[in-house]
Amino acid sequence: MNKKRSGHQPNSLEEAVNDGIIEGRNAVIEALRAGTAIDKIYLAKGETDASLGHIASSARSNGVVVVETDRRKLDNMSVTHSHQGVIAIAAVREYATVEDILQSARDRGEQPLVVVCDEISDPHNLGAIIRTAECAGAHGVIIPKRRSAGLTAIVAKTSAGAVAHIPVARVANLTALLKELKEAGLWVFGAEADGKTPLYQADLKGAAAIVIGSEGSGMGRLVAETCDVTLSIPMKGKVNSLNASAAAAVLLYEAVRQRQVTQAI
Repeated sequence: MNKKRSGHQPNSLEEAVNDGIIEGRNAVIEALRAGTAIDKIYLAKGETDASLGHIASSARSNGVVVVETDRRKLDNMSVTHSHQGVIAIAAVREYATVEDILQSARDRGEQPLVVVCDEISDPHNLGAIIRTAECAGAHGVIIPKRRSAGLTAIVAKTSAGAVAHIPVARVANLTALLKELKEAGLWVFGAEADGKTPLYQADLKGAAAIVIGSEGSGMGRLVAETCDVTLSIPMKGKVNSLNASAAAAVLLYEAVRQRQVTQAI
C-alpha cells in the first residue's frame, strides 16, 4: 500500500508528474499558456524577478490562486531541485460554478444537497469528503480558494475517482457563498461539536447545504454565525469529535435516510 500524508513529498520525478507538480519558470509559463488547469502556484517570497511577476499576474488574471512562500518550502516540495522560485500544482479537472451545482439538482428533479468545506487543508480528508458526497448523491462540493486543499492528484486518488463525477466549485468568500445559497432557498446546516440541534432532530429533507469545518478548529466564526442551524453528532465514547470526513459521512447519510423515507411515503 502506498501511504501518503499531508504535505507528502514525491520521491521521484515520475511521481511528481503523477502528482501534478510543475517546476521552473518556463514549465509553469507554458502550462499557463496551454490552459492547463492549475490549482495553485507557489512563488518564492520577496523575489523581484520580472518573469516571476509575469507568472503571478498571468495566473491571477486566469483565476489561479498564487501563494507567496519561503524558499525552504519550495525546496521541500521540489523534486528537480531547480524550481527557480516557482512551483505549480496542476488541478485534475476544471472547477465548476455554484450555478452548475444548483443546476445539477434541477436537472435531477431533486432538492439540492450541497457540501461546503470550510478550510479542509488535508487533501486526504477532502478526497474522502468528495467520495462520500458522490456516493450519497450530493449535487456538489464547494471549497474556498484560500487555506484549503484543491483538486490535486492526491485528492483525486483519495476520492477513488469521484472527482470525475461530482462538480466541485471554488469561491473566494464562504460567508458570501452561504448567503447566496440561502437566497437560492437552501437551509445551511453546520457541523459543530457543541451544535444547538442534535443531528437526529434536524430536518434535512429539503434543500440543504452541509458545512464541514476544518480538521483543527472547526468552522470559522463568521461561517458558523451564517449557518441557519448548527448540528451536533451524538458522541458516546471518550473522544469528543470525529474526523472531518467521518463527520461529513454521518451528516450526508442522515440526509439520505430522511429523503428516502420521504420518497417512500
